[in-house]
Amino acid sequence: MWQRIQTAVALIYPPRCMGCGELTETDFGLCGTCWRETPFIGGTVCESCGVPLPGTADGHRIECDDCMKTTRPWQDGRAALMYQGKARALVLALKHGDRPELARPAARWMAQAGRELFRPDMLIAPVPLHWTRLLKRRYNQSALLAQHLGKEAGLEVCPDLLLRRVRTPALDGKTAAQRAETLENAISTHPKRVNRMQGRDVLLVDDVMTSGATLAACARVCLASGANHIFVLTLARVAKDA
Repeated sequence: MWQRIQTAVALIYPPRCMGCGELTETDFGLCGTCWRETPFIGGTVCESCGVPLPGTADGHRIECDDCMKTTRPWQDGRAALMYQGKARALVLALKHGDRPELARPAARWMAQAGRELFRPDMLIAPVPLHWTRLLKRRYNQSALLAQHLGKEAGLEVCPDLLLRRVRTPALDGKTAAQRAETLENAISTHPKRVNRMQGRDVLLVDDVMTSGATLAACARVCLASGANHIFVLTLARVAKDA
């Protein structure tokens, strides 16, 4: 009976590509064209932020120019996609296009990209959204990614571990120094959740990393609140040459 119901649903609502809407073989997938046009990150990457790098791993830590110039308050970081082309369209659809269903397949890509980051008893936490923006969007895309990622990785998720107490202006166009200044004292730990990160590794999740200022602010708050090591994982990474 259940199989018949599933078949009937598939006939009425056939699987469609997340990128273009064309028919696909499975739900929450990409058609061949969109898959080829989606810039997944693979190969040699910066161990701090996940941006792809030329060459091959040689057993030593590899970092991009930005991460060598800017000390990151986290240990390692990864990203699933480059923020360009189809990937940019998918991120914007999740963030502003009222497409929360995209978080599920996106989290699978992130789980694959961040598999080297996962640690036993690690706590996953999303970058927080100010309540006024949450009211407008109806959901925090980073929290959705974190929830699905937790299921994929089998790790605990605390969606409100961090709070954004100040509604900061858009960071687009600001320098790294200006971004850091804007975020100063804007993020704090939820007073009733501090004990959940004591002595534990924390994986911070966000949709996009640009300069890393927001993730850095979150990482510093976690470290000051007693967390062990901090790791970051994002759906997409903005690179200067992108």
